[in-house]
Amino acid sequence: MLIASAGKLLGMKLQMSMETGLRPIELARLKVKDLDLDHKTVNPTTAKKGNARTVPMSETLTAKLREHIANHKLASADLLFKGTDSDHYGKQYRDMRNKLADRLRDQSIRTIRLYDLRHYFCTKKLNDIQNPYTVMVLMGHTRLETTQRYMHLLNLNDDEWTCTGATTAKEATKLIEAGFQYVTTIEGIQLFKKRK
Repeated sequence: MLIASAGKLLGMKLQMSMETGLRPIELARLKVKDLDLDHKTVNPTTAKKGNARTVPMSETLTAKLREHIANHKLASADLLFKGTDSDHYGKQYRDMRNKLADRLRDQSIRTIRLYDLRHYFCTKKLNDIQNPYTVMVLMGHTRLETTQRYMHLLNLNDDEWTCTGATTAKEATKLIEAGFQYVTTIEGIQLFKKRK
């Protein structure tokens, strides 16, 4: 609803944030050369000293970006979205979001933050892939613990799950005795889940 209510350019930025999980500052710094339209991927310059990553994009978003680049005659070294910094992007979003909330008389819309699109991406990827390490790479996180913060938001297979980790055999044994199911081990952390 937010993307559909935004103008063409802001809608494209929001779709990109939602599909790729880019931080607003990463989107603002994005250059044309960071896109691989043939392979439908984006390789952002990471923020917060995050890991380099390659993130897939949909065919629809790729086509919109290809059209945007052609219409604005952008060169490889040009910013993808000229004149956009993360503060400007955030202000554009909040103005559009608040107008939509007023038009629909639904003030709960005002609580949806721009950064929530990144959180949506992470949670959706955790649900789809069910591999926290892969999602950590896609998010550009440097630590698995950062990605694990999103695991509690998951509702896997229409059931609610509690997720936790263990670093020793004793901790793992206690979790198994408490009914937790082993999922995987990443960077020395054993991940477990249990239905609530």
